[in-house]
Formats: sequence, structure tokens, C-alpha cells
Amino acid sequence: MNTEAITLEQLLDSRDRRRENQLRLLDANPGKTLAVLTVIVPGSVKRNADSLAIAAAGRKALAEAFGADGREAECHDLATGFEAYWLSDLDAEATKRLTTAVEDSHPLGRLMDIDVFGRDGKAVSRTDSGQPSRRCLLCGNDARICMRAFTHTQAELLAEIHRRVVLWEKNVPCPIP
Repeated sequence: MNTEAITLEQLLDSRDRRRENQLRLLDANPGKTLAVLTVIVPGSVKRNADSLAIAAAGRKALAEAFGADGREAECHDLATGFEAYWLSDLDAEATKRLTTAVEDSHPLGRLMDIDVFGRDGKAVSRTDSGQPSRRCLLCGNDARICMRAFTHTQAELLAEIHRRVVLWEKNVPCPIP
């Protein structure tokens, strides 16, 4: 398993490639909405046992949530992080509500980032669909505020991610702040 650190340049390149994939899939599938699953892992190591467990849980949760209304088009297990692309028959707002429900209700959902892109290629945010902002893994405050203020250390966040994955694998309920 590749547990090597990636560079900022590799991370930025992966974001550019992900955007190219998004536009390609939307162009090749007119009338579809696109959902993109990635795993939230702070720091420079994006691929490890915890991230792969979260990715597997996310794929399964999306398959169950979409049912007949969507299908996985591609997935990529990369050193820069896992990516799965889902095509949805639902409109962008309905798809965002569905993916937000996965993020908010699944025991590992807070560790999943599921972006939604409308048929026009524009991203749909949580606030666009009337959903609350994401909460911090550790304290429950707005995640953006904690992230920007460096409220918690990377070690604290990685320990919490690992704790949640272990509980998930043991099928023990994990409280969501």
C-alpha cells in the first residue's frame, strides 16, 4: 500500500485532473448530474488503510442511496486520494440532498466529501440546497472555521479519523458531533 507523502504540486494536479474528468463525464452523459466522492484526510498522506475503508464505505452508501437513480461511472485509487464518479438521473438539487444525507447520517459520512455538479457543470453547495454547513470532526463547530483557524492539530484529526474507522469496522456506533 502506498502511504507515501504527496507534494502540493501533486495535489493541485490531481484537482485539475478531477475537474477534467468531471467535465468529460458530464459532456459524455447529457442530462445527467454528477456526484464525486473523495475522502477527507488532512496532511500529505492521502492513501492509507483508513482512507481505503472510508472509500469502500462511501461507495456502498452511495450505491444504496442512489438505487436505480444513479450508477458509478468510474473510480480511481490514487496516491493523491480516492475518487469515485457517480452519474445521477436526479436533478442537481435532489442529488445534493441525497449526497448530503449520506455525509450527515453515515457513521463515516463526515469523512466523505461528495461534490455535486449540475448538468451545466456548476457545483451545487450545501447552502444552495438549503443544507447546513459541515461540522468539525472534533468539536462540532463549523468545520471551515476550525480549519481556517487551525483549531485542531493534524495529529488530533488523524486520530479521530482512525477512531471512527475502527469503530465502523467493529460495527460499534460512533457519535457524530
